[in-house]
Amino acid sequence: MGVNRDKPDSWKDDIAKSVDMYNDWFMKFAPKAFRETRISTTTNVEKALNLTSNFMNIEPEILRKHPEILPTLRMATCPPLAADRLCGLAGVSANLVKQMEINKKLPPRMSVAAVNTDLTKIAEVFKRMADMDILVWLSRKNQPVKKTEVHRAATIIADRLCGAITNPIIRNAQEKRQLEAIKTWLEAHGYKLLSTGDRVTFDTMPGGTFFFHMNVPAKLESGTHSVNIPIDVVISPRSEKQKIFPIFFEAKSAGDFTNPNKRRKEEAMKVTQLRNTYGSKVRFNLFLCGYFDCGYLGYEAAEGIDWVWEHRMDDFRKFGI
Repeated sequence: MGVNRDKPDSWKDDIAKSVDMYNDWFMKFAPKAFRETRISTTTNVEKALNLTSNFMNIEPEILRKHPEILPTLRMATCPPLAADRLCGLAGVSANLVKQMEINKKLPPRMSVAAVNTDLTKIAEVFKRMADMDILVWLSRKNQPVKKTEVHRAATIIADRLCGAITNPIIRNAQEKRQLEAIKTWLEAHGYKLLSTGDRVTFDTMPGGTFFFHMNVPAKLESGTHSVNIPIDVVISPRSEKQKIFPIFFEAKSAGDFTNPNKRRKEEAMKVTQLRNTYGSKVRFNLFLCGYFDCGYLGYEAAEGIDWVWEHRMDDFRKFGI
């Protein structure tokens, strides 16, 4: 008998409540996140403009000294380029671009010659694809650049960068909030949060404890290799009679109905690998907040996956927790 997966008559009502809960959180959090991101992003764009003489001096040496300007350059092209698309177009090292984007530096083990070659290719891509509709001064010769033009371009580029940066910030904040909500509920019901210092694995956790972000080893279909399955929440229920196999939960949130349906097979793949390794005793479930429609819920239910809605957290009790 399931908790929510076998009750389709209540799904639509729960979906509506879950969407309302997510939207209420988003309206309170997203504006603040966007403002904070935009302030820092605009500063970075202005710095890139100053360093490159308003994008009129994009040379390998500039990129070598200031790798942190690469995201700004990607958003100043037409169309704006994703990092992996830049790698493909320029034919450059993905590690080089990754280091410049994330760590704001060049790969320490990459030779000087190889770095120069790749930076030259990146500069050429930008020169060919610079968005002339916003960088209007690049098409003019021997004419001064107007401050209003630069300001307008900086604003547009900052908006593009904010769009790319804000979504991950919101996803991370939502996950953090969900895990905090689970922690609060579990601790209120007598459970103890374990830490990495406790040196426990999922099958050695004492009853009445829980752990965040634990890797659970599982065999691949071949049976000769294994992988670590990352689990958001592992809960070891209290039991006076015998040791009970831990219960797994994935914290899931979504701000639209499209993305969850695109990624719904990920949970099915995880539960299949876990059950192939540990059998029917595996209980893999979801902790949901946001836009999850009947199509998504039906797919997960068909895979034997159950869930707890964040707006009704006392359903944890029905899992024996």
